[in-house]
Amino acid sequence: MVSTEAKLGLIGRLVDAGVKDIEVTSFVKPSWIPQLADAAELVSQLPNADGVRYWGLVPNRVGLERAIDTGLKCVATFMSASETHNQKNLNRTWRESLKNLQTVIGTAKDADLTVRAYISTVFGCPYEGEVSLGRTSMLVSELRAAGADIIVLGDTIGTGNPRQVQEIIEQVVDTGVPLSDLALHMHDTRGTAVANVIAGLQAGVTTFDGAIAGVGGCPYAPGAAGNAATEDLVHVLEAMGHVTGIDLDGACSV
Repeated sequence: MVSTEAKLGLIGRLVDAGVKDIEVTSFVKPSWIPQLADAAELVSQLPNADGVRYWGLVPNRVGLERAIDTGLKCVATFMSASETHNQKNLNRTWRESLKNLQTVIGTAKDADLTVRAYISTVFGCPYEGEVSLGRTSMLVSELRAAGADIIVLGDTIGTGNPRQVQEIIEQVVDTGVPLSDLALHMHDTRGTAVANVIAGLQAGVTTFDGAIAGVGGCPYAPGAAGNAATEDLVHVLEAMGHVTGIDLDGACSV
């Protein structure tokens, strides 16, 4: 368990380092994940910082309503491209999840919220192996049609490689989603997160998820330890001449 005070301290340091988009909590069922039971309390105490957008993850309509009640203006939805992973993570088929998210996203847009729609296991599933690119493309189209502002492609188990990243982005763009509305969420399980982000950058994507110190994983993705580390991404991208707006020393001291 991490105290609300400690979470607020971390968020404040991220703001001081120049991070403009921060996912602060998830409105999941408190009895399932008590570590996030303080979601509403946390949001009520977030620092008021110009130009900073705070995001909350919402699994369903109930979670969305809780997020709206807090006044949060940005939410993220999630589902898997893989049937087995979706069943284990959300206890639904991917078709059931898609139907649920179409309602959730529609309601969020009616409330004038900004929505990021995450698709997990795009680059591979711990249970099924290779995942149909056709299904990913279909989900992208359906989630965009529902109103999602940003589509995030997730390499949940860190199995992706740079060539695959570029091929998947090319296929997804063919569905009609502009590169400016795509983002990548990479894991560093096999040490390829930075390489895959650079491949995405070369393909035209400019939005990437990072986690301080690479903390993160998924209990339903065995062995998928570690997200792309924010510090690594800032270091490499700035060294390549890109402006991230994030102070590397500040990020490293968070």
